[in-house]
Amino acid sequence: DADSGDVLAVMIVTEKYKINKKYECKHVYRTTDAVHPGVASVMAQGEINLGGPVRVLSAGPIAAEFPDLVMGPFETRALFEKYGWSQVAAFQTRNPMHRSHEHMVTMAMDVCDGVLIHQVLGKLKPGDIPAAVRVKAVDTVVKRHFSPGTWVQAGVPLEMRYAGPREALLHAVFRQNFGCSHLIVGRDHAGIGDFYGPFDAHQIFDALRPDALHIEALKFGITFYCHRCAGMATNQTCAHEESDRLQISGTRLREMFKNHEDIPPEFSRPEGVAVLRDYYDSLRKQG
Repeated sequence: DADSGDVLAVMIVTEKYKINKKYECKHVYRTTDAVHPGVASVMAQGEINLGGPVRVLSAGPIAAEFPDLVMGPFETRALFEKYGWSQVAAFQTRNPMHRSHEHMVTMAMDVCDGVLIHQVLGKLKPGDIPAAVRVKAVDTVVKRHFSPGTWVQAGVPLEMRYAGPREALLHAVFRQNFGCSHLIVGRDHAGIGDFYGPFDAHQIFDALRPDALHIEALKFGITFYCHRCAGMATNQTCAHEESDRLQISGTRLREMFKNHEDIPPEFSRPEGVAVLRDYYDSLRKQG
């Protein structure tokens, strides 16, 4: 581990090759712009890659920090079997759960036996909310508003790459290995800035051959709170004007905290907001 210096795994080196960084960035991130954090990470790597079989020795410091949250594929599969779940949707998140997230998860619960709320616990970009704070906020919301026996919250020591559609495929493969049958794919999944279109991550699943994956994408459009509908809706379910709609996003939520704005319950649950408010208040005190 680069931060702690602990040995997490041993690799028998069978391959050594020089990295074509621009080629990698062009095909993974669809850009070579160093403003993209994924591109910047690739460009900061050394010039040589080593490859070979890996023997894992330790789950690492993230598993030690979240011992009740980090599970391996064998554990999640055993848990799904215990609950009698054959159809399981994975909800990938690096953000606290706002109302749009809730809407997608509850819709997935209607078509699957249960949902794996799978939080990213690895490295994020500057400005993202730390994992410990996010875990507490999500835990507070789901325990109060989701029916028992319909969800499992777990974490994975995964580093975000912000690769948009290509990362959506990576997330699908990971959750397939964890025993999930579906992956919730919302607007701009794993995207950042304006590097990807809002539904590029939907379209990349359509380009796969039918047997490429054993997991399916549950695609959701733009969700919002409609004041005239008095609830969450999408373009497919709501015919009201833009002025009636409260657009919801993690980026906007962070802006609201930064600007000391009031956050209405239609945007995010008050109990989750309280956890995040404490975090941002502590940052202001430190600064």
